[in-house]
Amino acid sequence: MEFISLSSVLETGGLYKNISGSTTEEVFSSICKTVALPSGISADELYDALCAREAINPTSVGNGIAIPHSKTPLVKNNDEQKVVICYLKEPIDMNAPDGRKVFVMFLILSSNVHFHQQMIVQLAAMFKRSDFRHALEQHADLKTLLKFAS
Repeated sequence: MEFISLSSVLETGGLYKNISGSTTEEVFSSICKTVALPSGISADELYDALCAREAINPTSVGNGIAIPHSKTPLVKNNDEQKVVICYLKEPIDMNAPDGRKVFVMFLILSSNVHFHQQMIVQLAAMFKRSDFRHALEQHADLKTLLKFAS
């Protein structure tokens, strides 16, 4: 299996600020209407998939971070896989294990389980770093965050 660099898929996914919404569903709706989606995925399809996955088990991981994703891969083309960073306009409650409201999301858009698992492992390693979490709390730009993914 080929190793996929988190920094390359973060760069592809980009960073979006001031995502609006006061509930998880409203935030997902804003994300789906705002981010550049891979070909073959509609905003409605992604929204439904994110909400269905969230209903099974919250995707918040603590420290104000969530990793929303669909239960099954939606991306058709491997070259269009990405991780999108979304800073929320206002933090929301997503039943995080530590009780903190979520202020940033890392949306994983994958075409296969292998890619998805690699991204989870690499993100988890970054989330353990206090300097990375501090950068997120400061709403660091993409260039700054990519330094942590190298």
